[in-house]
Amino acid sequence: MTDPYSPIGVFDSGSGGLTILDEFLRVLPQYDYLYLGDHARAPYGPRSFETIYDYTLEAVEWFFAKGCQLVIIACNTASAKALRSIQQLDLNRINSSGRVLGVIRPTTEQMGHLTKSGHVGIFATTGTVNSNSYVLELDHLWPELKVTQQACPMWVPLIENNEHLSEGSDYFVKKYIDALLHQDALIDTILLGCTHYPLMEEKIKEHLPPHIQLVCQGPIVAKSLKNYLLRHPEIESVLSKNAKRAFFTTESTANFDDKALIFFSQNIQSMHLDLQHTNTPST
Repeated sequence: MTDPYSPIGVFDSGSGGLTILDEFLRVLPQYDYLYLGDHARAPYGPRSFETIYDYTLEAVEWFFAKGCQLVIIACNTASAKALRSIQQLDLNRINSSGRVLGVIRPTTEQMGHLTKSGHVGIFATTGTVNSNSYVLELDHLWPELKVTQQACPMWVPLIENNEHLSEGSDYFVKKYIDALLHQDALIDTILLGCTHYPLMEEKIKEHLPPHIQLVCQGPIVAKSLKNYLLRHPEIESVLSKNAKRAFFTTESTANFDDKALIFFSQNIQSMHLDLQHTNTPST
């Protein structure tokens, strides 16, 4: 008798969450994973809190309907604008034994350990910056830190078009670094607060002063997930462990599959999903 299929769900508005999934596979390869990118409605950043909440809730309901007991919102914007509401208002109705986690909390938990000056910077999308989620979370966990944010609206388009390592990207990399450090010259640690941005890590480092460390979310979130599963055997025990991976997109599967290698270490073959026709009706 085979165990019930209960993968770990990984959700993103697009393909950036694949950088998080890649780290999960390095640290926890034995589990089944189900990835969904809502490419048809990306980017989430410019959208309202209400819209992002609605879209993310649709995805979470779909994951639980597919057998997931644990869903990771591997999207900073959705984590910032929807996660807490879903945890507090919807989870008990959808699946009282399930869990939904994000990427902001595990990252902020580490920032105070990483900085020596007490001055940290955040590179993120405009939506994440405007939400102030990192600032609020860091103020709660590490009130002594001075936190400065910088929106980088051109980085995601550069990555999506595979131009992030070209000479043309240098202007926008230097522009945002200069803008951040102009706000606070004492910054010694910068967090890449978008799942796309690790793909620009080496390019960013070329323009950063050598004393500033650059922090990527993926390894931190993967380590945090591993620790979470150790601390929550009631969740870990129900997860299926056949090393299976399945990928879904709300847009073109050909486009998703073609661009996935920018973000992911292996080829994928995705399936199409129309979220608006898969929701579990509220009761």
